[in-house]
Amino acid sequence: MSMSGGGGGGGGMGGGFRSFRQERTVTDHVLAQGTVRRVLVFARPYRRLLTVFLVLIAIDAAIGAATPLIFKAIIDDGITAGRRDLVIWLAGLVAVLALASGGLALAERWLSSRIGEGLIFDLRTAVFDHVQQMPLAFFSRTRTGALVQRLNGDVLGAQQAFTSTLSNVFSNSLTVIFVLAAMMSMSWQLTLLSLVLLPAFIFPARWVGPRLAVITRESYAINADTAQIMTERFNVAGAHLAKTYGRPEDESATFAGAAARVRDIGVKQAMYATIFRVALTTVAAIAVAIVYGVGGVMAISGGLTVGVVVALTAYLARLYGPLTALSNVQVDVMTALVSFERVLEVLDLPPSVVDADDATDLRVDLATHGASLDLSHVTFRYPTAAEVSLASLESVAVLSNDPVADTIVDVTFRVAPGEMVAIVGPSGAGKSTLSQLITRMYDPTSGIVSIAGRDIRHATLESLRSTIGTVPQDSHMFHDSIAGNLRYARPEASDADLEEALRGAHIWDLVASLPSGMDTIVGDRGYRLSGGERQRLAIARLLLKAPAIVILDEATAHLDSESEAAVQRALSSALQGRTSVVIAHRLSTIREADRIVVLDAGHVVAQGTHTELLAAGGLYADLYRTQFAAAAPDDDIDDEVEDSAPVDLSDPSDKVDPLLP
Repeated sequence: MSMSGGGGGGGGMGGGFRSFRQERTVTDHVLAQGTVRRVLVFARPYRRLLTVFLVLIAIDAAIGAATPLIFKAIIDDGITAGRRDLVIWLAGLVAVLALASGGLALAERWLSSRIGEGLIFDLRTAVFDHVQQMPLAFFSRTRTGALVQRLNGDVLGAQQAFTSTLSNVFSNSLTVIFVLAAMMSMSWQLTLLSLVLLPAFIFPARWVGPRLAVITRESYAINADTAQIMTERFNVAGAHLAKTYGRPEDESATFAGAAARVRDIGVKQAMYATIFRVALTTVAAIAVAIVYGVGGVMAISGGLTVGVVVALTAYLARLYGPLTALSNVQVDVMTALVSFERVLEVLDLPPSVVDADDATDLRVDLATHGASLDLSHVTFRYPTAAEVSLASLESVAVLSNDPVADTIVDVTFRVAPGEMVAIVGPSGAGKSTLSQLITRMYDPTSGIVSIAGRDIRHATLESLRSTIGTVPQDSHMFHDSIAGNLRYARPEASDADLEEALRGAHIWDLVASLPSGMDTIVGDRGYRLSGGERQRLAIARLLLKAPAIVILDEATAHLDSESEAAVQRALSSALQGRTSVVIAHRLSTIREADRIVVLDAGHVVAQGTHTELLAAGGLYADLYRTQFAAAAPDDDIDDEVEDSAPVDLSDPSDKVDPLLP
């Protein structure tokens, strides 16, 4: 992560080569207004360190420019004049300056690291914290790799603006000024001759640069493809799919083809780099030869001293490298600024769910009013891509802003404290969307979601998250131990607390039988566990959190009968005494509910108990016969339907909860 410091950044003949590896099209990029000003805002905490950093660079550049002058004095005033004492004294001065330059290089590197690593920390934490506030729609649309690149590659590129780019530009500029001044003071003729040779240094870079940019860009794309292949095949779910349906020979050939192209590009890059280096070295050698030749003739004729000739040749090495790098400074600066802009682009994307200015702790209301849940005339549509995402993170040219239909329409129902309400409906009816509105993953387009009588938009997100616990149909586990996954719900929990939660989830016997017990690593996404075990571990995590409201989003949807029975026993413990909303498709869960809300195309079409809704016919009875039929024999279903007394759901006199206002 550390970037190169400013210790003589542009002094070598190859110092400018790094610039020509960059994508040169960045020079045509138009920065967003205010980008430079915002970049300086990030630099503000480091302004004192930056000032000291630049002062040290200036001193180092002055020392570098002074050394050849001392060589001149040693030859002309010491050796030629036969003054031993002066030769010894000046040689000692060169040694002292060398030590000082070394010390300055260390100090510059330390300051560069402090500034660079500090900026990396600031930018990464700012982006990470901001991304955590984004809605789920952002993550469902964004390529994870592109987002990670912003936290890694672009952040590193951005911090170069204050370390390598700033130090190189400043150091190279001062070096050129000092060297040209010294050279002009000794021989303006040879100085001008040296500048005439400058194009011979720039042309090789200009020839290599575009070609290197093309193959470098290709290598990035191919490396990204190979990384994607490895990510998908090495992920446990992808590995399972590849082993089940994959063709090993074809997979190997595809990967080998991409890797071979990367190999070939690597050879080309090495050759271009060598051509560039050899060209500059050759031109530099020719320049030195010319200066020695012309300068030597002038020295013989008495126009110059030998010391001047030696000093001028020493200055050549300090002149061409910085001048070549400065000729391409626009690419360096724009590359750093474009990286900064890409980081700022993420930071500028506003999160749609944030704490209101008047947000209060919801737990205070729970103590007073109980854990009731009310949805009043709630309508919701998912945000468009343009509202929640970035085109650059989705690899598209323009984000779609087409209108999106409402997923939830004028939904109203109430869950009393301690009550269990089941939500049923066909696929796509909006059941899971309701759970995301209750947990405030999204805010409704209109209407109010209230807990304990308070609009959850006016409750702090921290208190809301602590109030609600969820168990989805596919519970996620981190690649960590069982204990680590459980403590994600309550970091301060003791081992005794973990055991109690595992017992409540009916999975303690299994965990205790493992060789490493609660320290057992569950694997990527918990894949070392079966589906039922993973769900029971998620329920244990829920029990450890001890929320007042529980939302189960088809928590037993993909389990076999034996696993479902174990999870149902665990759920009985999890739901006891808690307000709960259960999105269900299994008959056993629905029958236990105090009330059932039937959704269809985002609308509530009926509410009531299982018996009442079954007797009324309609969508629920149809769902019961088809979607829930696997849970009970057909004869039992038919008998239950026939035995149910008719109920008119539109008649308030019947014992069915009407839609609440």
